[in-house]
Amino acid sequence: KGGTDTRFKFRTSYWKDWNLTWHTEDPDFTPCFQNTVLVWIPCIYLWLCFPVYFLYLRRHDRGYIQVSNLNKAKTALGLILWIVCWADLFYSFWKRSQNISLAPFFLVSPTVLGITMLLATFLIQHERIKGVQSSGVMTIFWFISFLCATVIFISKIKHALNVGADEDAFHYVTFCIYFVLVLVELILCCFPEQPPLFSETVNDPNPCPEFSSSFLSRMTFWWITGLMIQGYRKPLEAKDLWSLNKEDKSEEVVPGLVEALIIKPSQKSHEASLFKVLYKTFGPYFFMSFLFKAAHDFLMFSGPGILGSLLSFVYNKAAPNWQGYFYTVLMFVCACLQTLIIHQYFHICFVTGMRLKTAIVGVIYRKALVITNSARKTSTVGEIVNLMSVDAQRFMELTTYINMIWSAPLQVILALYFLWRNLGPSVLAGVAVMILLVPINAVIAMKTKTYQVAQMKSKDNRIKLMNEILNGIKVLKLYAWELAFREKVLKIRQKELQVLKKSAYLAAMATFTWVCAPFLVALSTFAVYVMTDKRNVLDAQKAFVSLALFNILRFPLNMLPMVISSIVEASVSLKRLRVFLSHEELDPDSIVRGPIKEGEFLCIFKAELCALYFSINFTVPEGSLVAVVGQVGCGKSSLLSALLGEMDKKEGYVAVKGSVAYVPQQAWVQNATLEDNIIFGREMNESRYKRVIEACALVPDVEILPSGDKTEIGEKGVNLSGGQKQRVSLARAVYCNADVYLLDDPLSAVDAHVGKHIFEKVIGPKGILKNKTRVLVTHAINYLPQMDTILVMTDGEISEMGSYQELLEQDGAFAEFLRTYANAEQTMENSGNCEVAALLQCEAKIKKCMFSNRQLSNSSTYSRDTGKPQHQSSTAELQKPLAEKNSWKLTEADTAKTGRVKASVYWEYMKAIGLFMSFLAIFLFVCTHVASLASNYWLSLWTDDPVINGTQQNTTLRLGVYGALGISQGLLAVSVFGYSMVVSIGGIFASRHLHHNLLHSVLRSPMSFFDRTPSGNLVNRFSKEIDTIDSAIPPIIKMFMGSTFNVIGACIIILLTTPIAAVIIPPLGLFYFFVQRFYVATSRQLKRLESVSRSPVYSHFNETLLGVSVIRAFEEQKRFIKQNDMKVDENQKAYYPSIIANRWLAVRLEYVGNCIVLFAALFAVIARSKLSPGLVGLSVSYSLQITAYLNWLVRMSSDLENNVVAVERVKEYSEMEKEAEWRIEQTAPASSWPEEGKVEFRGYGLRYRDDLDLVLKNINVTINGGEKIGIVGRTGAGKSSLTLGLFRINEAAEGEIIIDGINIAKIGLHDLRFKITIIPQDPVLFSGSLRMNLDPFDQHSDEDIWRSLELAHLKNFVSSLPDKLNHECSEGGENLSVGQRQLVCLARALLRKSKILVLDEATAAVDLETDKLIQSTIKSQFEECTVLTIAHRLNTIMDYTRVLVLERGEVVECGTPDQLLQEKGIFYTMAKDSGLV
Repeated sequence: KGGTDTRFKFRTSYWKDWNLTWHTEDPDFTPCFQNTVLVWIPCIYLWLCFPVYFLYLRRHDRGYIQVSNLNKAKTALGLILWIVCWADLFYSFWKRSQNISLAPFFLVSPTVLGITMLLATFLIQHERIKGVQSSGVMTIFWFISFLCATVIFISKIKHALNVGADEDAFHYVTFCIYFVLVLVELILCCFPEQPPLFSETVNDPNPCPEFSSSFLSRMTFWWITGLMIQGYRKPLEAKDLWSLNKEDKSEEVVPGLVEALIIKPSQKSHEASLFKVLYKTFGPYFFMSFLFKAAHDFLMFSGPGILGSLLSFVYNKAAPNWQGYFYTVLMFVCACLQTLIIHQYFHICFVTGMRLKTAIVGVIYRKALVITNSARKTSTVGEIVNLMSVDAQRFMELTTYINMIWSAPLQVILALYFLWRNLGPSVLAGVAVMILLVPINAVIAMKTKTYQVAQMKSKDNRIKLMNEILNGIKVLKLYAWELAFREKVLKIRQKELQVLKKSAYLAAMATFTWVCAPFLVALSTFAVYVMTDKRNVLDAQKAFVSLALFNILRFPLNMLPMVISSIVEASVSLKRLRVFLSHEELDPDSIVRGPIKEGEFLCIFKAELCALYFSINFTVPEGSLVAVVGQVGCGKSSLLSALLGEMDKKEGYVAVKGSVAYVPQQAWVQNATLEDNIIFGREMNESRYKRVIEACALVPDVEILPSGDKTEIGEKGVNLSGGQKQRVSLARAVYCNADVYLLDDPLSAVDAHVGKHIFEKVIGPKGILKNKTRVLVTHAINYLPQMDTILVMTDGEISEMGSYQELLEQDGAFAEFLRTYANAEQTMENSGNCEVAALLQCEAKIKKCMFSNRQLSNSSTYSRDTGKPQHQSSTAELQKPLAEKNSWKLTEADTAKTGRVKASVYWEYMKAIGLFMSFLAIFLFVCTHVASLASNYWLSLWTDDPVINGTQQNTTLRLGVYGALGISQGLLAVSVFGYSMVVSIGGIFASRHLHHNLLHSVLRSPMSFFDRTPSGNLVNRFSKEIDTIDSAIPPIIKMFMGSTFNVIGACIIILLTTPIAAVIIPPLGLFYFFVQRFYVATSRQLKRLESVSRSPVYSHFNETLLGVSVIRAFEEQKRFIKQNDMKVDENQKAYYPSIIANRWLAVRLEYVGNCIVLFAALFAVIARSKLSPGLVGLSVSYSLQITAYLNWLVRMSSDLENNVVAVERVKEYSEMEKEAEWRIEQTAPASSWPEEGKVEFRGYGLRYRDDLDLVLKNINVTINGGEKIGIVGRTGAGKSSLTLGLFRINEAAEGEIIIDGINIAKIGLHDLRFKITIIPQDPVLFSGSLRMNLDPFDQHSDEDIWRSLELAHLKNFVSSLPDKLNHECSEGGENLSVGQRQLVCLARALLRKSKILVLDEATAAVDLETDKLIQSTIKSQFEECTVLTIAHRLNTIMDYTRVLVLERGEVVECGTPDQLLQEKGIFYTMAKDSGLV
């Protein structure tokens, strides 16, 4: 044979080989094809991948892996393979030299293959150097090589078995060696290498196994199985979770975004930059998903194509059997590939989404630390938290959808192309129907969008209101205002539900179109196809392939509206985010921090603040003590803000030398241990720490706390009294050892003697800070003589300035002010520190037992967690070493329940919907699905009609019945509409019912509940959980029911056509069920862990926003940013495995589905002689859908279970302990009660919890109507407890309180609380008009309100406001000063004008002048009333009828002030400390 002959054979072999390869019982490839194409495929693959992969490895270097045995083996095998190939080549050359002519491919193929093997060996080493532990590229290469080699190998064996075939022995042997080596390489590739040297995973206790697992394990998500098994055996806990991968951590993800996003306001030009930035940051990784999606979309159409071939195989009785098996396997392989690819795609999307969320939260947090106060006013705390939760979530959801923008049109175009090939122009009928449905869907989507915006708005308002209610709950209870606020919340909720109802109608419309569309499309297409031409025969192939394609088409068409609305939502979020991120930032250069000439600290400055112009010039010498005094609202605090750089500087120059420490007027305490609060991120220095605690008079308090200074302080410091918070805040400043101290009235909240101690030990000329520069805002006159300089402020100007003596000599406003108040002050004795120290010592002993009760009272977790019997006295507890005490926690963390969601929760939900509606929905579902199955079965009968002379008989009958069944489905589609409506409306009933119960029971919970439950948990219930019940559960129920019935239907059809499938379906079903239970155990727990770890992110964020000025003053931003990152990472640590678990499940389940396809097709092929093509088509097309349904079903059932957790958590709070009834009709007192206001305590005792000692014991006091009583005592002597008892915030433990002859324990709480008025210690205002704050029930006329304002000395201020009484108070009354808020509370009391008035240290935050006005108002207005005053400033009660002195919860002295002074008892010493004696 000459060369030409071979070449000719080579060319024609392709055409001649169909007989050899296809139309035969024993298929084979031509040798030519085997030696060229099959050898070259793997080579081409590797060379195409090489450049891209090489570049990728250069960019992603994970560190160097040491040479292992595995690596040596791989490399050696690669080299041997190369030698084998070249041996082949040299043998061919040798044969040529022997003049045996060979086809050229005997030289070309070994050469190419040899070079490729060298490249493979190089890559194995290169990957090792770059730290790749298991390589996808190489695994796929060896797999393809192995597949191609297998084909050749089988062919060679067949050839050898054919007797008389000549086979070249040498080639044969080399090929066998090659085959074995490739197989071994493939097996070796399945094992991962060890981790690289110096990688993070080495020192990580619980690294994420993803990168150290093999390629196959990563493709099938096998690597999470360990965690799944663990989660199945016992509920997962936070410590079982893996650490995050390095590239998902905040410190990796956020900085890139921050640099690009937090732009200086000067460069506002590039508006749309946010999207670009996100694209730059996450684009490259996300691009991979693009490739996966495209591959999946093309593979998707293989199903219908192969189905067509399979059906033509069933028609063609002469076709060889192996073809059927070939199609079956091919179908299975395509389905499996599709599964692997789509889940890699989803994985990339979700991980990108997760990173995106991390980045956005990080950026928002960092921005919140630097925006100006004026900018912060524009976004409330609630809105910023929403940015973090809702908007970041939106972006996360968008990542999964965004590819549909190009993928959906692509799928539509491909589907139409194949349909046209199948049915010709009549497809256009079906397409027309679809196109008609698109605008309907689009309109629905747009409407839904508008409703959603409205709903979000109501929700924002509701959460804002709830937030305030929870923050001011104590005031609500004292004033008995719960009902007014409940109505306010329910009014907003009503609006929200109306919008939800409208959305529900729309959703029902959408479901209706979604269910009926595929059917109408099929009907119209087939009708047109059959009617247009008699010769158009509807056979199985045409009908079912078209149906399969229509099913594919249905998905993108329905996705598009969703995608569009998702993009619209994300763009709204993007806008909100952009607005927030472009807020003005504080100018770090507005203050000069650094040395100034003559080492002075000075400030010349103008700032604008709510229309007050400051123009201030002053200089403070280094190391001096400066007091700032003035009336309420004259700008003292603003002056300090200016020095901190928190105000907008209009002009001038502010310079501060050295570091700054700041004590705000309202102490800001973190939810951390006491020690952490004081150290505040500095390193611990024992001796200094002890000195600070001692100086700030915290020693007795520390001894009292259950775990000493390791005690956890609750949110906003709930378990500390006001004075303690202030002292902690002061201690924090003193500890940090700064150069300049700005103290904003730190002495207002503490008792006189403690104040004196602090002044002497800390602030004054002999204190710890004596060499520092101190600026002290104060109302306490008695300290003024010791000041170096005094600034007197009026209306934002410094009216006078100088030392005490100078100002007295000037005889200006200040001197006048002093004369009024300071008659006794000058004689203030400096009674030596020893006395105070002794006092504090004995006081500590006294308070020890007393106070521990007050502390523990707040925690109900105490006894439950430790499980030990409670000690009668906690004094024993105090002597224990600290280590044991550490177990004590105050706030309950948001707990995660474990185990399955109980059936009772579902039952509760069904009851909330209404049982009739529930069962009606189920019945309607069944009807719909039966009709749908029937119409498809009829279609298969129709396609089997015999064809006579190229036409089918009784076409019209078939079409009619098909239509009729469809229409019945359409009538039942009314039932579709019905069930959709029923479920949605039912869902709204349920969520209304659940929210109402939750709100009612939270408002009726006793105070102790709020003290120990962080507001974050409650807000979480009201926002996240209620939102889930509103908008997530109904659609999930619909889809869950839908997919359940679809799966059952598909199984029924498969069983009808091929009964033998009964052998396979039950075991698959069992496997499916097992996998699903296995998965839900883990996923549910992960979901719970994720929502539990989400609360701290928000709590920490809230806390930061409240304390932002303190954080900035101490320059602790970096530490807080780091904490926030850690908390976000903790949250993502639970989220990441839950994504993977989802993928794990989906891959497993789709394989179950793929097996069903495999067996349906296989049994159809086996029984093809008995089956009609119509039935085969029916069964296989149903089985093709079953994968999607199964996937949905599991997603939905686990989603349902995960989301029903919301019902469980809401229910959990609805069943809490309640306080007494609000109204009791039988015992309601007369409306005029109390007429004289006589209060009797008879043997009264009070304890905070059943297992604790009494805080108040046998108090017997009778207070006659109209008496004015002062209540004094050391901190924690039980003064406040007395008022709490009077208002029944805590119920009596023994004895009773009788007001005008009625025992208050017998009447309803509201009946009681409406009749007594209190002016509380912390003035709380709610956001809303001023009028609403004074009179929420609208019971009073405007004249009354103005009169009360006038009496409260607020009239001038309010009339100067633009909106007068409708002036909007901001959240928490932030836009009024603390003193003004106190006056508003006074005005409330004046409006109510009840017989009994309680003042709880009500004038602590106002200056002496205002205090005097208030006292005179109270004397004149409440002349006939009984007034109980808890006093810090003893001068306010010197003219009262009687004074009660409390000590350790008992009344120790009682009498007129003069009497008590003569007795020289406790009252005398207190008066002496205040300088009144």
